[in-house]
Amino acid sequence: MGFLEKLGALKSEATRLNPDGQPINSHFNHRRIEDRQVDELMGLCKMALSDGAVDKLELQTLLSWLEMNQECADRWPANVIYARIHRALSDGVLDIEEEGEILDILIKAIGGIEGEQKSSTLPLCEPPPQVKFEGRVFCLTGKFFLGPRAYCSRLIEERGGNLTSSPTMSTDYLVIGEIGSSNWVHSSFGRKIEKAMELKEKGRISIVSEKHMQEFL
Repeated sequence: MGFLEKLGALKSEATRLNPDGQPINSHFNHRRIEDRQVDELMGLCKMALSDGAVDKLELQTLLSWLEMNQECADRWPANVIYARIHRALSDGVLDIEEEGEILDILIKAIGGIEGEQKSSTLPLCEPPPQVKFEGRVFCLTGKFFLGPRAYCSRLIEERGGNLTSSPTMSTDYLVIGEIGSSNWVHSSFGRKIEKAMELKEKGRISIVSEKHMQEFL
């Protein structure tokens, strides 16, 4: 398909209307559906963790849901959860070690089970890397026990670091504040973390916690 044909196809898509008479944006609608699915998955994880443990039946339910929502299952953090549950149940047996590992993954994904809004710790690099400031580029997300975002940014800049508003190929560190943000698209993570996970898979960024960065201040 030539450039003009592609342009015409995009224009045609942009002029399609929904039942309310509004232009349809298929990419936006697709992303919105995926967001809803991720929220539903996080809700299922919270239900499974309501007693502080997980069992085989609960994990089979999560696995079935993920297999019925494959587009969501291919997206972080669902892909991590799906891969680990599938591997654990592939032999039909859930041993204590597997149960503990999956419990840990689910708790990290939803930001803990204490009831307060905390950031997901699932994206963090393991083991955590050394944090260097001079000439490095930092992106901050979430709320910080250290103080307001401006204060945390100043601490980084005083040590020779630079700040960016969102993760890019040139970003060295995404630092996640320990307190979740009400502005995040999901309860325990937002778009910056999603983008950083894409970059992390390419070896382009380190994701660290506020607490870990504080050790190097």
